[in-house]
Amino acid sequence: MRRTLSAFALLLGMLLATPAPAGAATTHDASAQPTAAARAETGAPRAHAGATGSRAEADAARVQAGHADGRVALVGVPGLRWSDLSERETPNLWRLAGRSALGSLSVRAVGRVTCPYDGWLTVSAGVRSAVGYWCGPPPAPEPSADGGAVIPDYGYLHAVAGQKHAGTLGEALRAAGQCGVAIGPGAGLALADRAGRIGVYAASLADLRPGALTRCRVVAADVDDLIRPYLATGTLSRTPEPLTAAQRAVALRQADAKVGAVLAALPAGTEVLLAGLADHDSEPHLRAAMLERPGAAGRLLGAASTHREDITILPDITATLLTGAGVQVPANVVGTPWRVADTRTGPVAEAVAALDGADVAGQTIRRLGGGFFTALAVLQVLFYAVAFFLLRRRRALDWLRSAALVLASLPVATYLVNLTPWGQAGMPLLALVGGILGCAVVLGAVALSGPWRERPLGPLAVVTGVTAAVLAGDLLTGTTLQLNSVMGYTAVVGARYYGLGNIPFALLATSVLLTATVLAHWLIGRGRRDLAVGCIVALGGLAMILGGWPGVGSDFGGVIAFVPGIAVTAMMIAGRRLSLVKLAAFCVAGGVIVMAIAYLDYLRPPGSQTHLGRFVGQVFSGEALEVIGRKLSAMLGTLLSPNLMPIVLAAAAFLVFAVLRPGAATAGVLPAAFERTPALRAGFVGTLVSGVVGMLVNDSGAAVLSMALALAVPLVLSVGIKGLDDPASRPAEDPVTPVAPATT
Repeated sequence: MRRTLSAFALLLGMLLATPAPAGAATTHDASAQPTAAARAETGAPRAHAGATGSRAEADAARVQAGHADGRVALVGVPGLRWSDLSERETPNLWRLAGRSALGSLSVRAVGRVTCPYDGWLTVSAGVRSAVGYWCGPPPAPEPSADGGAVIPDYGYLHAVAGQKHAGTLGEALRAAGQCGVAIGPGAGLALADRAGRIGVYAASLADLRPGALTRCRVVAADVDDLIRPYLATGTLSRTPEPLTAAQRAVALRQADAKVGAVLAALPAGTEVLLAGLADHDSEPHLRAAMLERPGAAGRLLGAASTHREDITILPDITATLLTGAGVQVPANVVGTPWRVADTRTGPVAEAVAALDGADVAGQTIRRLGGGFFTALAVLQVLFYAVAFFLLRRRRALDWLRSAALVLASLPVATYLVNLTPWGQAGMPLLALVGGILGCAVVLGAVALSGPWRERPLGPLAVVTGVTAAVLAGDLLTGTTLQLNSVMGYTAVVGARYYGLGNIPFALLATSVLLTATVLAHWLIGRGRRDLAVGCIVALGGLAMILGGWPGVGSDFGGVIAFVPGIAVTAMMIAGRRLSLVKLAAFCVAGGVIVMAIAYLDYLRPPGSQTHLGRFVGQVFSGEALEVIGRKLSAMLGTLLSPNLMPIVLAAAAFLVFAVLRPGAATAGVLPAAFERTPALRAGFVGTLVSGVVGMLVNDSGAAVLSMALALAVPLVLSVGIKGLDDPASRPAEDPVTPVAPATT
């Protein structure tokens, strides 16, 4: 046992000492002489014919000039989606897309829907920001005689709204001796310094003074045509009336004309960022993101912050603007510069269709989420009720065992379905639901097939083994299965973009512990108890590191919860007694391990850090308590979830009744499962420990414990049903030592 633990400690030390690869941002900086800024009328859309050829030639010449003197421009078009683009209706945007790297922009700020005020404010702050519950149009700056402007009552953001990082972008430019040109209120909010001052400002491109665009390295333009109809009353309603197709077509043509005018006016060699940096109605969406720079055309656009080749976030815009201007990015900016991927997109039409498909997939997952978990909760409650009835009467046990295995296969089916092109189906929601059910039934059938079906632990090993392998493989290959999955995450919601989510953590911890206890059961039967303990520690430890390592799993709370689960399982397998004191010590150990991993991440350059390293920085800056408070509030909120708590309550009530009244509740099925496969008791207790601790330390709260129970309890019942009439499966060893309530 000591040798095993020493070996694992050495392995952990080696892994912790290995630096994770840092993501490098790609920049281009070439010299070129800027041309004089052209002035253009932006009020009405221009004709599609006539000037199209000269506009395209001017754009091509500007791009070929290279990145002149670190000039960079942000064209913000709040509400712009990839489905809005077409060669006929939006020719300027279409040509820009053909010259740019293309990606999806997750515009989530703080709330469910990001209004233009919050979108521009997030660009200003470099972190997700919101002015408050009320959300209207960005404030109109008051012009000054020197060509600049001041945002009135700007101190409100710092003193009342609690946005202490507001003005970060403008302040960084000012500190570096640079300035910014803002066109429109939203752009003014983005480029204002901490006092609300803007270096150069104009309400529209037509109002800009001659030569103004060559004064500063950074330009921002607010093209608000898509959002203005929703702001007609002075505030963005949380449930606004959608525009008709004709109204939106008019707004799109106006926005396209203004974008074309801004592009034509920019000095040669200016690097251009175009971002649909806000929502425009009551439903969040992925928005369009383009980066025009030499060599970017026909490639995907991503960022190290998302670990995705095709997804960026709002704070990335702040880092990209500062990096493009040659200004150091402040430490509080959580975004990273936009990065042109090596992956090519193909023709513009194909790229636009693919990026629009990503939004459709995310919308499908978001809409299905609540209904899916409600259906899962109903299935779980019905299953326990039917199981209680059938087990007491010893009827239809084979059917009950099959149902338990299919029910336990549902979680991993939500990831396996992403191996199919359900998002491209004519009815993606129907294809997704059918795919999940089909995968679950197939896995359940496989678990009941083959030579392992006659062994009590055989089907359980198949389901948990596949679940563990799928999640571990997904972590090692960039989490393509968790993205846009019902039990994973989606960039539309924007809570996470890579790594191990809270629900996948619960499933990974449960499946790894139960799979390891199957191997431990086999080893104990052959007199190799020490090796069985080592198996628990090794498999659990490797899965824990995989889940917590920055850039791979990046799951902070998962490590804290996984350690006590592994330790409890290993000690019970070893025959050691447990206590609450030891359990608390294991939780502390988990916290120490994850903080060590986070500190190593913190030592990397800010642009390469994950949220683990940034949390260490927040500890040093005193912001950690605010972060912990938000997560605690989110965790407590899940305790009242009508989709999650029924799973926890039904499973817990069934287990408690089964323990107190085993004969009446389950006809002795659970006692039979633990008596005939004593290692399973250890794995099950370890799973419960990880689930409870995970519920307390993760903002998903009850989701962690409910998913652990949804996977573990049906599988344990399936073992007990098979083991009732199989005395040969009982090992000769004494049962695993139970938990001692008060000893140390």
